[in-house]
Amino acid sequence: MRMPKAIALLVCTVAVATTATACSGATTSRSSGKGTGPAYRVTPTSPPAKGRLDSFTWSLYAEPYTLDYALAYDYPPNTVLANVCEQLLRVTPDMKIEPGLAVKYGQPNPKTLVYTLRSGVKFHDGTTMTADDVVASLKRHMNPATGSPWASAFKNVDTIKKTGPLEVTIRLSNPDILFNELMAASPGTVESAAFLAKAGKDYGGPKGKVDCTGPYALAGWAQGDSITLKKHAAYWDTSLAAKTDKVTFTFIEDPAARSNAFLSGTADGGYMVPSSSLAQLRSSGKGTVLFGPNTAVADLAVLDFKGTLGDLKVRRALSMALDRKNIIKAAAGGIGIPAKAPAARGAWALAPEKTAGYFDALPEPVYDLAAAKKLVAEAGAKSRKVTIATSSLAPEISVVANAVQAAGRQIGLDVRLKAVSPDAYSSIFVDPNARRGLDLVITNGYDNTPDPLEFYQYLRTGDFGNYGHWSDAAYDAAFDRANAEPDPAARADLTAELQRIAMDQLPIIPLYEAPFSVFLGNRITGAPTGIAQLYYPWAATIGAAKP
Repeated sequence: MRMPKAIALLVCTVAVATTATACSGATTSRSSGKGTGPAYRVTPTSPPAKGRLDSFTWSLYAEPYTLDYALAYDYPPNTVLANVCEQLLRVTPDMKIEPGLAVKYGQPNPKTLVYTLRSGVKFHDGTTMTADDVVASLKRHMNPATGSPWASAFKNVDTIKKTGPLEVTIRLSNPDILFNELMAASPGTVESAAFLAKAGKDYGGPKGKVDCTGPYALAGWAQGDSITLKKHAAYWDTSLAAKTDKVTFTFIEDPAARSNAFLSGTADGGYMVPSSSLAQLRSSGKGTVLFGPNTAVADLAVLDFKGTLGDLKVRRALSMALDRKNIIKAAAGGIGIPAKAPAARGAWALAPEKTAGYFDALPEPVYDLAAAKKLVAEAGAKSRKVTIATSSLAPEISVVANAVQAAGRQIGLDVRLKAVSPDAYSSIFVDPNARRGLDLVITNGYDNTPDPLEFYQYLRTGDFGNYGHWSDAAYDAAFDRANAEPDPAARADLTAELQRIAMDQLPIIPLYEAPFSVFLGNRITGAPTGIAQLYYPWAATIGAAKP
């Protein structure tokens, strides 16, 4: 569930690149002992590159379903596109929002945003970016024919107009702080308007191309095998000029096979290391496993509020029946902590001074089988069916699904597993028809930006990411108040109310937090370690580990 923006399909642990001191919990370096699992250190980046490379190979856990920026709503496509396409703003590895293709923006009033574009930016075909490209790129999300999962980000947009050769003005129907922040993610991506006009239905697919402005250009896509990027020599940001000429992405769905690729050197590196292989890879001598700061939580998203889990007592009972510490051992290699809320502590990076009051003070999740069993009985839900999706997409999914089934049966629920293919599992997050017959799905909820409000917008009535169609009028009103507040600290105060309602009503059941992981073989270094890799041109920073 790519919750902040997305809600993406789950797979491993996701992280946001913040400084290690900006987060605690799962994103703080930990020593071993006291039942906390293996020791690990959290850093926002790997050691800098010491030289250039002709090429390196990067492993993805699945083939991207698209490279169309308007449809990219998951790790594989965004991990590739981060190096090819760029946004008006940019999220940096230290989790700041800075100028990107827009050199600056202004807000003359709460309902107007004016973006001044960077001059001299070249698309991969050599043409120069103008305001026309920005208008066409952003408007495409709003066209129902596009089918963009990011369309809800534009819900308050009235007009997007060119107001100068290098100026775009956006007028809103209501104040919308998140809209501007999301100009640093997929909604703010800029593609060539001329290329979009001629690309047709093959745009962003294996038979098509993309024409953006990033440090790498798409060189080829051999469907089922690999995607190749080549260095863009005319890239505008000399500080991020690519240190490697060619990057090849390979797709390996089987976790064991993916780990073997790391060990054999067939793949030089990859994000989201299979948790079942963490210990082996860390001790292999073939490379380094690094852990990055996190804004993600492994959650259980309720998909059907008309079924057994429509009763709040049953949702609370299931939450109380989950042995999160043992789930962490089995699903995350012992690296992680029980989650206190559906959005991680690291998601509060925009106003870290508020975190102690609004996150650290939350109670630890309760594990109490007797009390949970009593709640099920009070709800009259004994022996009622609950169906959870499971998949071979990642070992974590089946581990958590089995744990949920065991916990549910211990308290009197008839929890059943529905096995689906990796592709079908992914469809749960974009296709309402794929959710039929399911009560629960395992997700990773994370922020694309450093604002915790981004996560909680996906529980608003009617939002694309609100998979179970949960609705709460007080929640919606609280969200609107928060999204109209420009001051980050004051907005954090308002976001805390959303967190309180979510924990009281449990439309999402939090499981655990864990740091993001990346494997770097011995010949490469320089990669950011956190979720900035979804929108920051991470491949450009990778080079030789030795001079």
